[in-house]
Amino acid sequence: MPARPVYPFAAIVGQEELKLALLLNAINPHIGGLLIRGPKGTGKSTAVRALADILPEVTIVEGCRFNCSPVDPTNMCQDCLARYRKDGTLPQSRRSMRIVTLPIGATEDRVVGSLDIEQAIKLGVRALEPGILAEANQNVLYIDEANLLPDHITDDILDAAASGWNIVERESISVGHPSRFILIGTMNPEEGELRPQLMDRFSLHVTVSEVLDEKSRVEIIRNNMAFSENPIEFAKSFEAEQENLRKRIQEARRVLRDVTVPDILLEVVARACITLKMDGHRPDIVIVSSAKTLAALEGRKEVSVNDILRVAKMAIGFRTRREGFEEPATAGEIQSTLEGALKEKGLMYASTS
Repeated sequence: MPARPVYPFAAIVGQEELKLALLLNAINPHIGGLLIRGPKGTGKSTAVRALADILPEVTIVEGCRFNCSPVDPTNMCQDCLARYRKDGTLPQSRRSMRIVTLPIGATEDRVVGSLDIEQAIKLGVRALEPGILAEANQNVLYIDEANLLPDHITDDILDAAASGWNIVERESISVGHPSRFILIGTMNPEEGELRPQLMDRFSLHVTVSEVLDEKSRVEIIRNNMAFSENPIEFAKSFEAEQENLRKRIQEARRVLRDVTVPDILLEVVARACITLKMDGHRPDIVIVSSAKTLAALEGRKEVSVNDILRVAKMAIGFRTRREGFEEPATAGEIQSTLEGALKEKGLMYASTS
């Protein structure tokens, strides 16, 4: 149990698509993150913070300020890499992944880190005072109100998200460190939209709304009252379900590398994305990667037709088409286009509606 109890992930009522998208990213960081859209009061931030208690463990270099991996040379800072090449091994420890929150109004130095120029000439990366992008390496970077992020901060995060590295440059001096993270953002569309460049950095998108079922709303009220009155006892009451989720995530991570995708499903995804006039190849890749992860979550080693159908809307329902000249595809368009591609290939499927 964490010292400061967070609202249990298992206690979230409804919002099944949101919970699935969060779990998929926790299992497979290579999916590329999640943007959660919806009005205030719909539990967006609660769901993200609830993820903290069920996140899997990661291995880090003990004592490294940049959370480097002790076994992956591509995720090591300059100093860790030099020690690794010299000794062939690095001291390591394991800990749970963390939710690193980007504070509203954070300065650029707080995000990328601050650099002493004179010391940088002598010490290299050791002269860099780590920022949020260092904390985020091998963790989750959470941006609340992502649509209100200043442009220069957005650019810093985009650069790190695209390259997996944070480069700090001051007066022709440049130092860097690895920064690979799961990017999760929340936003209220009523307050403005995201820049297209940042929009594309979130591989999955989910729109949430208020729960309209009376029974579910009553359960939400009861759960929130119980958590407010005694968060420790409330969290304990869900510990068995939380532990089950942790085990499912760990097992899915283990199974994921063995999950296969039939060639015919790759053809279906490619055909659907061509028909929908999707820009680039990222939509195809995200659908397949997410479908593989879903299969692993459910303990299967082969992706099914229904896996593709379940993740497609989250993966491509927001993306630009025809270089931005056409509106994103609707859920109905995505479903009917995939069904058409499946029929062309003679594949049967069960409705996911």
